[in-house]
Amino acid sequence: MNVESTDETTGETTSETTAETTAETSGPGGSSPASVSRPPVAARRARIAVGVLFFTNGAIFANLLPRYPQIKADLGLTNAEFGFAVAAYPLGALIAGLTAGMLVRRFRSSRVAIVATVFTAVGILLAGVAPAWLPLAAGLFLAGAMDSITDVAQNSHALRVQRLYKRSILNSFHAVWSIGAVSGGALGSLAAGLGIPLAVHLTLSAVLFSLLAVLSYRMLLSGPEPDETRAATVPAGVQTRTGRAVGVLAKYAVLLALVLIAASGAIVEDAGSSWSAIYLSVDLGASAFVAGLGFIALQGMQFIGRMLGDRLVDRFGQRAVARTGGVIVCVGMGSALLVPSVLGTVVGFGLAGLGVATLIPAAMHAADELPGFRPGSGLTILAWLLRVGFLVSPPVVGAIADASSLRLGLLVVPVAGVLTLLFAGVLSGREPRGPSS
Repeated sequence: MNVESTDETTGETTSETTAETTAETSGPGGSSPASVSRPPVAARRARIAVGVLFFTNGAIFANLLPRYPQIKADLGLTNAEFGFAVAAYPLGALIAGLTAGMLVRRFRSSRVAIVATVFTAVGILLAGVAPAWLPLAAGLFLAGAMDSITDVAQNSHALRVQRLYKRSILNSFHAVWSIGAVSGGALGSLAAGLGIPLAVHLTLSAVLFSLLAVLSYRMLLSGPEPDETRAATVPAGVQTRTGRAVGVLAKYAVLLALVLIAASGAIVEDAGSSWSAIYLSVDLGASAFVAGLGFIALQGMQFIGRMLGDRLVDRFGQRAVARTGGVIVCVGMGSALLVPSVLGTVVGFGLAGLGVATLIPAAMHAADELPGFRPGSGLTILAWLLRVGFLVSPPVVGAIADASSLRLGLLVVPVAGVLTLLFAGVLSGREPRGPSS
């Protein structure tokens, strides 16, 4: 163990120093093509490994979602009861989430992400085989608690890798998460369509995705987490909104706006994960397989948005991309709810996923760069608070559905688009470029 720690720390120092030296020699405009296209080997290996973690994180939970209608029917739950059971997932995240930053600093983001991933898979398995409401809620509570820790740890590690690359790559990691979510959703839809028992289906998937996460460990960045306090300067884009104020009130006001942006993305994602299959199957009469396509469309279009996101952000800035996304969410899902149909709803969820594609990565990046916070603290606080969106959304939508209709409850999706338009101003605009070669 002592030898491993020594080697890892050395590797960490060497790789990060190499990246910084390369960036310095390239000049302010990044004029050396090699410095941009050829980051350190350790960073490239870590990018693959972090991608694996994001993939498994997306796949594990999504794998359960197409089985929600079966679970709800087997347990005889009302919409409100089911909504409160699903809310146990973000409740667990809220309770455990604030420990993530401490765990990352104490045990390293790489180790925390992998261990929490395995326990997330265990929680999903327990929820899937639950015989009653309470065990269902307990399994989702465990999965949510572990997922919140995984979320902070893997994003913290992703931001370490991004700093070595010296350019935006965070959206690409979240794109891989979307691939995992689509893959997990497709696997769950196939299992539901074939009538594979929940216990068999979720046990096999838990073993598979946990093994992938564990195998990625050796490729992650080595050494402890960087422990540097951010300089007391406000990021570009935030400066124009706060007048360079760095007091406690100003920084928490900006953080709150970032939370609302991230929560808007979370609400849309939750609508697709928790309610799309039920809305399509129960309200619109779609088959079990087709009912899973709403979530797959949302995640598939979100993947496309995130693959394009880094280039769009570099060209137009986070603020413009987020505002455009808010419009897409409002128009896409609003139209689908106004004129309900199976095809229109699937398309509407897809457009909603495209619209929110960059919101959570943008908010996380901005929070991690806020001045006056310890490394990882801004990210941890945002990741914890955005879980409020996941916590509030399912029971609210379920209660509205019981009182009137699920179609009315899903109006939370275009409302999230409006919130994005209102608060996107705190995000950065187009970054100024240095002289080109």
